[in-house]
Amino acid sequence: MTPPQRQLHLNAFLMSTGHHEASWRLPESDPYAHVELDHYVHLARIAERGTFDSLFLADGPQLWGNVAQRPAGTLEPLTLLTALATATRHIGLIATASTSYNSPYNLARKFASLDIISGGRAGWNIVTTAGAEAARNFGLDAEPAHAERYSRAAEFLDVALKLWDSWEDDAIVADKASGVWGDDAKIHPPRHKGTYFSVEGALNVPRSPQGYPLLVQAGSSEDGKLFAARYAEAVFTAQQTLADAQAFYADLKSRTAAAGRDPGHIKVLPGIVPVIGSTEAEARAHEQVLEDHIVHTHGVARLESLLQLEPGTLELDALLPADLPPEDAIEGAKSRYTLVVELARRERLTVRQLVGRLGGGRGHLTFAGTPEQVADAIETWFTQGAADGFNIMPAVLPSGLDAFVDHVVPILRARGLLRSEYGPRRTLRDRYDLPRPANQYVTADRNDSATSATSPALV
Repeated sequence: MTPPQRQLHLNAFLMSTGHHEASWRLPESDPYAHVELDHYVHLARIAERGTFDSLFLADGPQLWGNVAQRPAGTLEPLTLLTALATATRHIGLIATASTSYNSPYNLARKFASLDIISGGRAGWNIVTTAGAEAARNFGLDAEPAHAERYSRAAEFLDVALKLWDSWEDDAIVADKASGVWGDDAKIHPPRHKGTYFSVEGALNVPRSPQGYPLLVQAGSSEDGKLFAARYAEAVFTAQQTLADAQAFYADLKSRTAAAGRDPGHIKVLPGIVPVIGSTEAEARAHEQVLEDHIVHTHGVARLESLLQLEPGTLELDALLPADLPPEDAIEGAKSRYTLVVELARRERLTVRQLVGRLGGGRGHLTFAGTPEQVADAIETWFTQGAADGFNIMPAVLPSGLDAFVDHVVPILRARGLLRSEYGPRRTLRDRYDLPRPANQYVTADRNDSATSATSPALV
């Protein structure tokens, strides 16, 4: 029997009026769409029409940037995704939430609730949250060190997994005749005491359809990759070249195997910002219209912040300074810092040119072309060891997502790279070809029983 052809995993990264910072200025755009439920319902249904695996909402516990630049302020993603769960049937729902500025019990409860409400479609994009602005919103004078944020995140995940497993799947008996609703023997309080957290009791939500939400991670620093190899089941990454993407893919799969996990159980999804036209010239023209609407003072200020430079350091028509801080001196977004600096150095971009390149995807690959050219690029990365799928980041919403679904998706389907319908498998883990995790307490009990049966001295 011929094995089934490997197929793409597609995630729709939804951001207000689009990923390009000037998208809100186009005549077609609604500058208030970022807080309108109908806008997100419409986008979710477009992505579902394209049989995407999932959609994703970014988030952070601070007001991003300068409100003069683009629509600012975002709806809390778990709340928004709960509403989208009732407006869709198939697509996965991935929310960003920070391990630095949340508690494991409350966040585990929220994701379990979303998984139950959606019928097993919840995912968690795990972030450690860089930046002093967020830290000061939580009573800290400065952000915790990069390594400390990841150390806290690891313990946070361990506690969350204990909480999601604190109910066995068959803990609910619901025996009306005997008057027994649940089996207390199948409830397992974590009783966790660690460096960062002390959590005593079991979760107050039963084990959800997926057991755990799909665990997603987006950091590509050394600490980020170590964390992903241990926990992540999907990784959103930013890569500018095929060679860089292939190296990242091979490295992460190798690290995952070294951590004792199946490398097939971690899916790598680079971001791509497709700008689509009926001809390449038309696509380039669309891209130029967006670039012409960039307000460069905003872009320069954002770039200086990323590079940890004093305001006024950068000159628009000059190259980046030669004496930038090394990556190991950066406590914020290390991997994005390196990507941006390497892009500027490799292509000898002026600050003006670099701001233009970053305006569309903040370091993610921007690709302007025909539907066939976009499909070719996706297929190349997918078949040449650089990706298991893509994080689709339309420059303008909703038109860019419509264009991708109407014109690129049919090509991918015709090539056998993408499903034409969802089929009977319902959960987000099903979509990503991942198993439902076993309950760690049940597994431990079975192992203990097996040991006792063969080792009388332990009885």
